[in-house]
Amino acid sequence: MKRYIACTLVLCIMLSSLQIAAKLQGQARVDSLIKELAGPYRDKEDTDKVKLLYELSFGYYLINPDEGLKYAQQSLELARKLNWDAGIGWSHVRFGSNYYTKAAYPAALEHLGEGLKVFEAIKDEKGMSAALGNIGLIYERLSDFAKALEYDMKSLKLAEKTGDKTRIAINLGNIGIVFWDESKYQEALDYQLRAMKIYEELGDAPGMAACLGSQGNIYDDMGEYQKSLDVYFKALELSKKAGLKKRVATETVNIANVYIYLHKYDEALKYFFEALRLNTELGSKIGMAISYGGIGNLYMSRASDTLQAIAENNALSKSDLHRAKLYLDSAIAIDEEIKSLDHWLTDVHNLSKTDALLQDYKKAYEDHLLYTKLKDSIFSTANNIKITNLETQRALDIKDKQIEIDKLAVEKKKNERAFYIAGILLLVLVIIIVSRSNRLQKKTNGLLTIEKKRSDDLLLNILPSEVAEELKNTGQAGARQFDNVTVLFTDFVNFTQAGEQMNPQELISELHNCFKAFDEIITKYKVEKIKTIGDAYLAVAGLPATDENHATHILQAAIEINNFISERTARMGNKTFEIRIGVHSGSVVAGIVGVKKFAYDIWGDTVNTAARMEQNSEPGKINISQTTYELVKDKFTCAYRGEINAKGKGAMKMYYVS
Repeated sequence: MKRYIACTLVLCIMLSSLQIAAKLQGQARVDSLIKELAGPYRDKEDTDKVKLLYELSFGYYLINPDEGLKYAQQSLELARKLNWDAGIGWSHVRFGSNYYTKAAYPAALEHLGEGLKVFEAIKDEKGMSAALGNIGLIYERLSDFAKALEYDMKSLKLAEKTGDKTRIAINLGNIGIVFWDESKYQEALDYQLRAMKIYEELGDAPGMAACLGSQGNIYDDMGEYQKSLDVYFKALELSKKAGLKKRVATETVNIANVYIYLHKYDEALKYFFEALRLNTELGSKIGMAISYGGIGNLYMSRASDTLQAIAENNALSKSDLHRAKLYLDSAIAIDEEIKSLDHWLTDVHNLSKTDALLQDYKKAYEDHLLYTKLKDSIFSTANNIKITNLETQRALDIKDKQIEIDKLAVEKKKNERAFYIAGILLLVLVIIIVSRSNRLQKKTNGLLTIEKKRSDDLLLNILPSEVAEELKNTGQAGARQFDNVTVLFTDFVNFTQAGEQMNPQELISELHNCFKAFDEIITKYKVEKIKTIGDAYLAVAGLPATDENHATHILQAAIEINNFISERTARMGNKTFEIRIGVHSGSVVAGIVGVKKFAYDIWGDTVNTAARMEQNSEPGKINISQTTYELVKDKFTCAYRGEINAKGKGAMKMYYVS
């Protein structure tokens, strides 16, 4: 949610600072420019028309980026025809703005880079500052905060050099947002306050409102809700006076969210419904989705505050949860329609928690799988970009082909021969379009298959395959007792001393390399890894699928693990660890712990005894109990150690496996 709000604030700040002669915004500004284009500039081909075209492109970038791309292309073509370098540079920047809105970040970066080259060649420092600032926005959106700051700072330096106060304020606000992303709240506030001061000097009400909203979000994250509420009310009042309807809706949502944090649900509900009304009037689908999602979250939060009442089947709490589902479903429908992944992710997560509170665990699990898929999609930016670009290219191809078809239809009327030619070409074009559509569908299906496999693989990394299948099919996996298993416990003897010889990164890297090797070894012997506890490693043979040779398989794995560590110690010395291994056989109970983060675990005296075997072992030794010895004495050479006192167990017979 924080990433989504950050993006929204950036767009609001950009909107507030359009360097256009008139003060109109949004659709009104676009309508004015189109009227000029159809009137006095209709038959002109000069630099003024280029400016009109790229400003029209910029006017469209938030409300219809596809139209914005069309006017950016016209602007670029005319600027090239006139050989006007500044116009070429600004046309590329406008391409970047529209591709940014469509989340086609590679295309946006490509055009902004081209624009930057042109501005550098002609030493246009204002143009350079604008291109650099927009590149910074994209890297902020991609969560590459180091690069975002690098480009924002370069843009700020040029803006200060040229005295461009509007651009200075934009850059200060964007830098503040990057620091907010990194949870550096004081730095974020400092930059927002600096931007605010400039907007006040300029009398820029939209910029001031955006800065106040950003400050409120920062205070929210700091947990200073009264401060954030005060700031949001200032922004709301300012936005109302300036007639900034979108900003009014945004601040209304912000106020509602703070009231949720303060558990003042009636106040929050009042503001959420007001925000829903405003966004519906504005026709803002993203605003409606935010409002619906906020109302759903409110009802879920209010019900969560009365968990005891839910347990007692309290009708009011149950009613709140059903209301939460209703509003969250409405939000998710819009999220899916407009492909708002960040907000979609939040709403699905809240729906999963709501279904869990309603004890509909199967539905909660399905919601969680969708949540995982969406989360992977957000972090798999490359796949999202591919899909978006393929769809965009397909849409542009269809438009181009339609233009050609229309031309052929006109020629068809001229003579009979042209009619046959048009028919043949039309058939060819249809075949091409269908062929491209099929290829696109195959690529899309392939990407979706990969995403599904990633989700399944992630589940198998957490749970054994049998348990994972049971959970997917039924929505739950019960605990089971296994009477014939063997448990392996390992521990690094000199972990602390080795840590003194390495820096933290080296220590974690070496631990990872060792445990990765253990994972590969036990897989060969049908042994199931349970978990790691610090530098200890726990595994078991004989579950969830029964294994008559469970003790043999565990010892084969233990011997190979011991040999691996011995060889590694001989090669690396004090840059790695020595190991103790303990093994015991018996019965355990195994199952899933918790409902929020699934964890497969085992319990029972067998686990405790295996731990005692490890504690009473020595570096480089495999210590087994009498029970395990009886199972493997005919297959392995074992040395009797006698009866040794084990903590909490008393005297126990122990053996070293040679």
